[in-house]
Amino acid sequence: MRSLCLITVKPGKVDHVIASLKKARKLLREVMVVTGRADIVVVLQGTIDDINNIVIDFKKIKEIVSTETLIEVEVDMGWSKP
Repeated sequence: MRSLCLITVKPGKVDHVIASLKKARKLLREVMVVTGRADIVVVLQGTIDDINNIVIDFKKIKEIVSTETLIEVEVDMGWSKP
């Protein structure tokens, strides 16, 4: 299962949070600094329990203000052609 975790951090703390996220995070596939309502987006891959646990760990980083996790789902919208 894949997911995106949108992370908002305290002003001026993006580099510190990225360094913290990259330490021993086996589920992290990619870390991106972005514009918009979030400051950082992390691509995660693992089980739903693994993703839940790592997002809980993210919240222990004091410079993180909030997170929003988007879980990938498979939906047949009928768009694919045979």
